[in-house]
Amino acid sequence: MTPDLELQLKGYGLTTAQILYRMPDHPALLQTFIWQHYDLAPDFPEMRQFLKFWQEELDGPLHSVRYVHRKLISASEWRALDGEFILH
Repeated sequence: MTPDLELQLKGYGLTTAQILYRMPDHPALLQTFIWQHYDLAPDFPEMRQFLKFWQEELDGPLHSVRYVHRKLISASEWRALDGEFILH
């Protein structure tokens, strides 16, 4: 099984964040950064860890963060099948 599928089966969903930050040398200008990762709603530990890293290690101060989250697979949608299709 792929690591992404394993995460989805554990309840992770795809989180996409649009991060606006100020340019270090030109604080009046805003730059956009898109971050995407599998994360757990509603606490979003992966995104919080990334934003903490950003604030501690990067020069561009954060202006705003907008995010969306979508579970790509849920327990009711996943079931094991036993069978095979033979195509000629």
